[in-house]
Amino acid sequence: MLRSRIVGTGSYLPERVLTNKDLELTLDTSDEWIVSRTGIRQRHIAGDGEFTSDLATVAARRALEMAELEPTDIDLILVATVTGDFSWPATACLVQSQLGAHGAFAFDLSAACSGFVYGLATADSYLRSGNARRILVIGAEIFSRIVDWTDRTTCILFGDGAGAVVLEAHEGDRGILSSHLHTDGSQWGLLFQLGSGSRNPSCGQEGKNCLPHIHMQGNEVFKVAVRAMCEAAEEALIANAVDVGQLAYLIPHQANRRILEATAKRLGLPPDKLVMNVDRVGNTSGASIPLALDELNRCGGLSPNDLVLFDAFGGGFAWGSVLLRW
Repeated sequence: MLRSRIVGTGSYLPERVLTNKDLELTLDTSDEWIVSRTGIRQRHIAGDGEFTSDLATVAARRALEMAELEPTDIDLILVATVTGDFSWPATACLVQSQLGAHGAFAFDLSAACSGFVYGLATADSYLRSGNARRILVIGAEIFSRIVDWTDRTTCILFGDGAGAVVLEAHEGDRGILSSHLHTDGSQWGLLFQLGSGSRNPSCGQEGKNCLPHIHMQGNEVFKVAVRAMCEAAEEALIANAVDVGQLAYLIPHQANRRILEATAKRLGLPPDKLVMNVDRVGNTSGASIPLALDELNRCGGLSPNDLVLFDAFGGGFAWGSVLLRW
């Protein structure tokens, strides 16, 4: 059977680190308050001259180096982001140019924190249909430029970063086994960014208020997220006749520690199989899963035939899971 295998991973975090102690200087908050509610201790913030395409390009180069491939070997570049360089052109177009991947077609995918999972599922379809042989799937975000730094309920959560994988079509049992995607657009109002869209094209228009910030009803999002992530994980396990005890790792979207631990507990997953780096990088939206994957891969944590489950939930609401055999 033709399957999509990950043959290279890469990631990039900006140099600047913003700690909870730093936030205490400008917000009515404390390190203890933030850690107890989110598990986050620090996050990385893009520099003034860094843009989403730059983060994505570095992560992509590192993934290509691991795969021992050149940019010209890539057929498709797919960037999952909601904080692209521009409304258009797609950030993927800029990444294609920066990489020199002249033969690749490129586009962005918008599914918020579930973007990477949606991206893997999309790339898998291209590979299994024969419409591409090698695909770069990149999750990249600069959320520091769309948070309200006076709102302690949201600005403490998010960080910037990028992660990438190279997917290749291979015969055999290893690779993506299945993907499961879901959407409930009726609840979009619980988590969204108001400014810059056609509904509120405010920035740059005379007499209009510029409202580019994230709006979130955290308690409501928490309840839906845990239930949806558990259901998506169970759906993948059932579809492949896999017991949770057979998983080598669950790599979820790094929203906050409470959501991740609640999801793992409800699934009956042992703590040592839950991959978390949210304490060091915060919530990096679509970049969070490939960042955690690359970290695990480069420290030697993955072995051939390991069963790895990706699980994500984000604005839309959009959520889903991907199960693969490493």
